[in-house]
Amino acid sequence: MTRPVSVVLAGGGSAGHVSPLLATADALGRIAPGTAVTALGTARGLEATLVPARGYRLELVPRVPVPRRPTAELLRLPGRLRGAVTAATDVIDRTGAGVVVGFGGYVSAPAYLAARRRRVPVVVHEANPRPGLANRLGARFAARVATATDGVPLPRAETVGLPLRREIATLDRAARRDEGRALFGLDRDRRTLLVTGGSQGARTLNSAAIGASEALAAAGVQVLHAAGPANALDPPARAPGAPPYVLVPYLERMELAYAAADLVLCRAGANTSAELTAVGLPAAYVPLPHGNGEQRLNAEPVVAAAGGLLVDDAACTSEWVAATLVPLLSDAGRLEAMGKAAAALGHRDADVVLARMVLEAAGS
Repeated sequence: MTRPVSVVLAGGGSAGHVSPLLATADALGRIAPGTAVTALGTARGLEATLVPARGYRLELVPRVPVPRRPTAELLRLPGRLRGAVTAATDVIDRTGAGVVVGFGGYVSAPAYLAARRRRVPVVVHEANPRPGLANRLGARFAARVATATDGVPLPRAETVGLPLRREIATLDRAARRDEGRALFGLDRDRRTLLVTGGSQGARTLNSAAIGASEALAAAGVQVLHAAGPANALDPPARAPGAPPYVLVPYLERMELAYAAADLVLCRAGANTSAELTAVGLPAAYVPLPHGNGEQRLNAEPVVAAAGGLLVDDAACTSEWVAATLVPLLSDAGRLEAMGKAAAALGHRDADVVLARMVLEAAGS
């Protein structure tokens, strides 16, 4: 058994930071029972609810966004950063932290600077192909630098994958297919398309899927569609005996949605891309049309390996779904080959690998 230590995990704001943080915390508890885990976050991020709900201690630090352009906010940055570093230093002192782990986001930079002030080793995990400012800073003096994918431009980077929830990382899709389809009211033997735009849904995907519902039904394809909690949509009309079209605001049991599906129409966030490759599920990726192009970079390795398709947001229409996804869903051999190609890129044990890195850094 590995000796337990006190670990501070820093990362918040979005699910892309909070989900791997929680998966790593869980892995630390399994590998080194008794490890004291404290999460650093802000009052406004998802961590404010998700971390306590998982049973971990959450300490709040001031949110310090970095302006992208010279503005009056930039002049206030040094003072705000000093306050956040002081707050993070206080947490390190009170918890007796033996290592600080950062996942990026607003709280990681203060955590890294506080750790350096107290000579506590740092471990950085970067989920995206293009590292953010905080992780570029932390990687300069980190004991270990872990990345979700190859080719991330950080010094001494080691590819480990993205830490995932255990119910995803250990999923046997074939063994749980019937359970998943029964849970969502789907037919046991029909080809199934899963549509998800992430936790908030995506209008482009919603419109394309619902608009193609007749073509999907005519091909015998059933649909499980998570539209997003703020998107009030009516399910398309279905004739008696037609394949189901199940429209829900949110999927609480994503692992069973993956088990039920043969193909996914989705965005290309880091979590989604990592989960789909881990479970070996082919997908049509529709990157967000704005931002820094990060989502496209997430999907490109999967597409290059023939584990998925890539379509621009503007091109993802009901006509495209009917012309491209309907024939694909009818081709069992191609779906199987795509699933194997996707799985070859997946990392099911990233949580354990990263947790061991953290414990090794603490021991050093």
